[in-house]
Amino acid sequence: MRIDNEMKLEFLSKSQNESFARSVVAAFAAQLDPTIEELSEIKTSVSEAVTNCIIHGYENKQGRISIICRLNGSMVEVEIIDEGKGIENIDIAKQPLYTSKPELERSGMGFTVMETLMDELEIISEKDVGTRIIMRKTINNDN
Repeated sequence: MRIDNEMKLEFLSKSQNESFARSVVAAFAAQLDPTIEELSEIKTSVSEAVTNCIIHGYENKQGRISIICRLNGSMVEVEIIDEGKGIENIDIAKQPLYTSKPELERSGMGFTVMETLMDELEIISEKDVGTRIIMRKTINNDN
C-alpha cells in the first residue's frame, strides 16, 4: 500500500487518554478535508476501539495502546493495537449487544458501531497476545 502520510501514537491504557487519542486521529485525518460528519464517525470509531482496549484488553491492568494512522489518497486507515488478553472468539464479540462485561453495564455495540461508521473493519486477535483493529474510511472530497 502506498502511504502519503503516517503517524504513530502510543499511550497508557488510562480512560482519560481516550479523548486524547480521538482528537489526535481527528487532527491527523483533517488533512483530507473531511466533512464534520466524516470526522465525527472517525472519532467515534477510535473512541470505541480505544475503550475496548482499556476495558476488555487490559481489564484492571495498565498497558500500552498504539495507534498508527495512515493517509493514502482520500483514504484514512487507523490501526489500534493493544497487548492485552486478546479476544477468544471474534465472531461472538462482533455480535450486537454482546459484552464480556455485563456487570459494567456496557452496551456491547462497539464493533457494530465501528462497522457501521467505517468502510472497513478488520480484527486480528490472539489470546494472551493482544488485539489489532484496523479501520479504513474513504473521505468523499466532493464537499
